[in-house]
Amino acid sequence: MRRLWLIFAQAVTISVAALFVVASLRPDWLANEPIGPSPTIVELHEATPPPPAQGLVARVSYADAASRVLPAVVFIATSKDVRAPRNPLLDDPIFRHFFGDRLDNRPERRSAGLGSGVIVSQDGYILTNNHVVEAADDIEVSLNDGRSFHAMEVGRDPESDLAVLHITTDAPLPAITFAQPDSLSVGDVVLAIGNPFGVGQTVTMGIVSALGRSQLGINTFENFIQTDAAINPGNSGGALVDTNGHLVGINAAIFSRSGGSLGIGFAIPTSLAREVMEQIIRSGSVTRGWIGVEIQEMTPELAESFGLADDHGALIAGVVRGGPADGAGMRPGDVLLAIDGRAITGPRDMLNIISQLSPGSRNLFHVRRSGRERDLEVTIGTRPSRTTARID
Repeated sequence: MRRLWLIFAQAVTISVAALFVVASLRPDWLANEPIGPSPTIVELHEATPPPPAQGLVARVSYADAASRVLPAVVFIATSKDVRAPRNPLLDDPIFRHFFGDRLDNRPERRSAGLGSGVIVSQDGYILTNNHVVEAADDIEVSLNDGRSFHAMEVGRDPESDLAVLHITTDAPLPAITFAQPDSLSVGDVVLAIGNPFGVGQTVTMGIVSALGRSQLGINTFENFIQTDAAINPGNSGGALVDTNGHLVGINAAIFSRSGGSLGIGFAIPTSLAREVMEQIIRSGSVTRGWIGVEIQEMTPELAESFGLADDHGALIAGVVRGGPADGAGMRPGDVLLAIDGRAITGPRDMLNIISQLSPGSRNLFHVRRSGRERDLEVTIGTRPSRTTARID
């Protein structure tokens, strides 16, 4: 009996040991197939989506938009003849007595500038910045395909910092497509295309940071698109496009302490650029309305000092003698409230509205003077041309 018990104990011990080894090394041998599928488990498995394939990442690219725009963006190289500085000895009477003017043959040297432009029509019209081409003696335009042309200046508008060039070719050129007005919103993705530092055609990407930026002191007429797309020297005059490859602005300026991009760039919107471009192509210049006044921002302090109930409108700080406003009876201290029923919110709004009026037309200016309101009929004049451009 004792022997049988020992045999049983040894058999149990060996079985337990074998079960432990199998459970540790091959647990799948012990898995039992269920008699029927569990409704809960089956339903859970059907509701769980399959895991994503490893290594597959969604591709986000703006290659299509860039490929449509790149052929329409050009590189602009300008040059100007600059005479060498005059030798101060030539101003000495004794020196001139012995040598005369023989040494006054100062050699000329070339001053070069770089920028970008956008082909806006198949017959060779190119839109760029005024500060890219102003005072240039020679303008050379290089296309994306390697061809180069000498360009003719059609006209410039320093007050909006825009200029139009023209090149003559035998075949139609790739022209850019303008975006619809007011199609841009803050947060939209945009691409800046140009030739920064002359390294070659470059595409950078960012978003629209703000719209309607003004009072920056860059141009007289400002309505800038602000973007964080990298814009550097040489990008001026290049294209700012949306993700469809449509032109939304002309790159014009950057905010920088070092000369390079800090993520704050400004572009002239196509709504303004197209209006200026069409006038230049049609007549060679831009004609704007003018009434001959100096304007000032109304503040609550000024309103209180004038005894006004609010600070609406724009303050007439000065009137040009003999100008349209003077002839209509406008006086310093008047507050302009509306033009032909269009309310004036400030000096910038007033400047833009007057500039759009046709010279020679008669318009009603609603003003407040000494607490009383009145209408003045003003015959619009032509804004004097600006011969020098401000470059920042």
